[in-house]
Amino acid sequence: MNYKIVVDSCCDLTEELKQSGVFQVIPLTLQVGDAFIVDDETFDQAAFLKTVRKCPDCPKSACPSPDQYKTAYEGDEDMIFVVTLSQHLSGSYNSAVLAKNLYIEEHGEDKQIHIFSSDSAACGETLIAMKLRELADQGKTFEEIVEEAAYFRDHMLTYFVLETLDSLKKNGRLTGVQAILATALNIKPVMAGDRGVIVKLDQARGIQKALGKLVQHLSKSVKNPENKILGISHCNCPERAEYVKEQLCRLVNFKGVYIAEAAGVTSLYASDGGVVVTV
Repeated sequence: MNYKIVVDSCCDLTEELKQSGVFQVIPLTLQVGDAFIVDDETFDQAAFLKTVRKCPDCPKSACPSPDQYKTAYEGDEDMIFVVTLSQHLSGSYNSAVLAKNLYIEEHGEDKQIHIFSSDSAACGETLIAMKLRELADQGKTFEEIVEEAAYFRDHMLTYFVLETLDSLKKNGRLTGVQAILATALNIKPVMAGDRGVIVKLDQARGIQKALGKLVQHLSKSVKNPENKILGISHCNCPERAEYVKEQLCRLVNFKGVYIAEAAGVTSLYASDGGVVVTV
């Protein structure tokens, strides 16, 4: 059976994954002041970050419409797997579900469609998408793929360190997170995704020390790393991504490692200098 994996544009794909022909990206829309930017292959990170620095308003994102997802479901594939931003952080998941219902109303159940809320973002979405491709290429049944990918998602670890939390704060993505203070002291929190909700793990003075704390937490928490791929997304800071990769690989033996440059949504929320790590 042939298949397709549909992801929203917070999924930071490597060039190899983009060229594979397996993945279809549904773009979110970014708003900076009066400017609206579609997060697709035309996204220019440098121009976007420059626009954000100049604009007094906090940038925002808008999820894809159900029609965008529904169109993606209407190909010749027998199986469609969808991976979205955590449903706790975006309406992308709900749009994808509504699109499935609309598709079934119009076409009946002529194909199998399953939508995963990643309970993560950025490289977390990417790892789930990669796992789906691996399982489908092994010839697993639809039910087996859904079950194993859900188990994989539920045992992922997603950590991140950002230069600034302003975009997350002002867009209401940090509800319930306490003690995010002391910006004047250059305190950088180490954050994590917990069942799709953002929580604070630790903090340190300065981004380099915070990245070191991230490495410590992940290296102690990861289970069976020899069977797992380490994914790193970064926003305009390849040297930080390389540092995290080197430090983690010095402590832990992973099955594989990849680094991806942040696309638009990750760039909006991670902001210039942010690093996201998932395994």
